[in-house]
Amino acid sequence: MALKIRRDDTVRVISGKESGKTGRVLRLNLKKDQVYVEGLNLQKRHQRPRAVRDSQRGGTAGGVIEAEGPIHISNVMLLDPKTNLPTRVGITRKDGKRRRVARPSGNLID
Repeated sequence: MALKIRRDDTVRVISGKESGKTGRVLRLNLKKDQVYVEGLNLQKRHQRPRAVRDSQRGGTAGGVIEAEGPIHISNVMLLDPKTNLPTRVGITRKDGKRRRVARPSGNLID
């Protein structure tokens, strides 16, 4: 099954603790049907400081790091670029290419 949400899409979370917030998709986990949305579902990770081998490279600092956590793809909806409202997505073929279309308005998404 082809997913209808891609990287750099703007989505709105429709359920869960981040419900109603919008953000840009940073990455997808296709095996688990999860998306990582910029600035949403932040989780704290404790990272050990790494030893610096090369002075040019610069070691990563340790401490508590906040990073985006996964959100299941069924809990987000793509925003229509023209109306900026959550929309269902359909697939049409134009000029032999697969195109995403906003269902209610019929606007091409890409």
